[in-house]
Amino acid sequence: MESNMINFVLATDKPWHDALYDNLQNSIKGAKWFRIQNKQELTHQKLSEIQPAYIFIPHWSYIIPSEIYENFCCVVFHMTDLPYGRGGSPLQNLIVRGYKETKISAIQVQKGLDTGAVYLKKTLCLAGTAEEIFLRATTIIEEMIFEIIEKKLTPVPQVGEPVIFKRRKPEESNIAELEIIDQLYDYIRMLDCPGYPNAYLETKHFRLEFSRASLKSDESILADVRITKK
Repeated sequence: MESNMINFVLATDKPWHDALYDNLQNSIKGAKWFRIQNKQELTHQKLSEIQPAYIFIPHWSYIIPSEIYENFCCVVFHMTDLPYGRGGSPLQNLIVRGYKETKISAIQVQKGLDTGAVYLKKTLCLAGTAEEIFLRATTIIEEMIFEIIEKKLTPVPQVGEPVIFKRRKPEESNIAELEIIDQLYDYIRMLDCPGYPNAYLETKHFRLEFSRASLKSDESILADVRITKK
């Protein structure tokens, strides 16, 4: 490692964070960035070699071991106004509850799911597909990372009564029982992103998966449909 450089880690396996990593590498003078893309690489040994000032985690689906967050400054970005919405599938849980916007909370990783002290929060619009929302969030997260580093922000404990979200299961993407057109549209768009199970219907012999939904003024929906044999 170069002795005059400050090292940082970006831990994410999401393809929409490729540009974020590129931007971070080129935007902070005197900084050297490392990217970790799977949980096998996120080890105490590897991080001890890097000695990062911060580990920024914009999207991670795995539990972070205590030997990591107790020895390194880990900052995770959660898509709710914490302590509201601790837990899994925050984007989908917000949309099914009718939210049009939320906060991205940058928090210190501590023991307990999404319980850490808060560095800062920024507003995020929830319009569009899940992929569009994640891309929009990435731009905001980049700004938050710069602010945390440049201002040397100190996190403060969360305030308020926690509300816990449960991670959604693939079978909850079934839209067969929905009755309201706006709700149907929300289900399709909130799951429209690589790596997520698309909203679907099933017949005896086929599975129909929906994406690229557009809600029309006549209360109809146009969408792409992928049909596969069961």
